Amino acid sequence: MAMNLGAGETVVFEGHPSWRAILDFYIKGIALVAVIFALLLWLIDSTALAVLVLVGGSALVVLVGFIRRVSTDYMITTRRLYIKHGIISRDVQETKIERVQDVNYRQSFLQRMLQIGDVDFDTAAQDSDGDFVFAGVAHPARVTDRVHHATEPAAQRHARDTTASGLGDYRSDEPPPPPN
Repeated sequence: MAMNLGAGETVVFEGHPSWRAILDFYIKGIALVAVIFALLLWLIDSTALAVLVLVGGSALVVLVGFIRRVSTDYMITTRRLYIKHGIISRDVQETKIERVQDVNYRQSFLQRMLQIGDVDFDTAAQDSDGDFVFAGVAHPARVTDRVHHATEPAAQRHARDTTASGLGDYRSDEPPPPPN
């Protein structure tokens, strides 16, 4: 994935939803194509048309599933979280790693069997439509672990920068200390 990295910024995780996360789409799509195939055989009694619908429909389902998977990119760097959806039109979400407050992952029973899950990032000042989720990633515990490793240096940088600026730690209901 092409992204301009800042000086000293390194990629900690880069990926797409797992192909196993798209299995549900494939199963439902192929089942629908099979039902249409059976209906065509029963109603029209045209084997050639039914086979054409079966082959073409199955190919279309596989292609759409593949495009949905590869057109979604996830990236974690030492400074940012990044999600990009789309090929023709784009939807990009990006936030600073310092804004990440909590990282959780969810797995249904089927997802646990397939070793995939959804990693949910809670960020500071997140609004209700700003969900930051890596959906369907393989080994979500590993992704969570990488975020924790990326946020440790960011938290240390933030502490160093606030101490260097003379602000240090103070309670929000107290005025900041006077400059030196």
